[in-house]
Amino acid sequence: MKRSTLSHSLLNIILVFIESALTLLLRLDPELRKAAYPLAKQETVVALRLYLPHVEVFATFSTKGVLLDDRLPIGRTEPDVIINAYSIQVINAIITHDSETTDKLQMRGESVQVQLVKQFIMQLGLGSLIQGLIKKIKGGKSKSKPTEAEKADKKESYKLRIKEQQTQITTLTIKNRELETTVKELQSKQQTFIITSIVAAIIAIAAIIALFIMT
Repeated sequence: MKRSTLSHSLLNIILVFIESALTLLLRLDPELRKAAYPLAKQETVVALRLYLPHVEVFATFSTKGVLLDDRLPIGRTEPDVIINAYSIQVINAIITHDSETTDKLQMRGESVQVQLVKQFIMQLGLGSLIQGLIKKIKGGKSKSKPTEAEKADKKESYKLRIKEQQTQITTLTIKNRELETTVKELQSKQQTFIITSIVAAIIAIAAIIALFIMT
């Protein structure tokens, strides 16, 4: 019996699409980034051996994302985690986000890394991609409802702002009154000066006239 296989070129095309989708998911889903971070930190290599069709793919977690290839990365002689499963099993694990479905996948490797890979698979899914795209299109308008504590903090913040504004208004009002008083004092002084100047001018003119008559 012939095993069902994918041609090398077709496999590479599929891997490019899946890699691009993973990159987009990682950008849009912060929870998925959290799940991928410890794997990327250790530069974990996962070998995915699928049946129907028979395919072997290597996923390398790095700071650049999840890199997919049909062979081990340079410098590696074996993967950290090996997954043996039928294609439909992997698809079900990704779609359902269910721990029981994910546990059915045969995984071999160091227990901690196997657990991290399971967490990543459970967090992975098309639902996350769709939700992320909707949020991006809406510009992040859809926000979760604030908790009671957040509401209380906002209310207290508003109260403090109102108090600050009232203090500023009171200070400005006092300064305005001081300016009005200063202006009135200057106007009064100006009027007194004008009147005094006029009286002095009249007296001077009268004195000049009287002096002229006497002579």
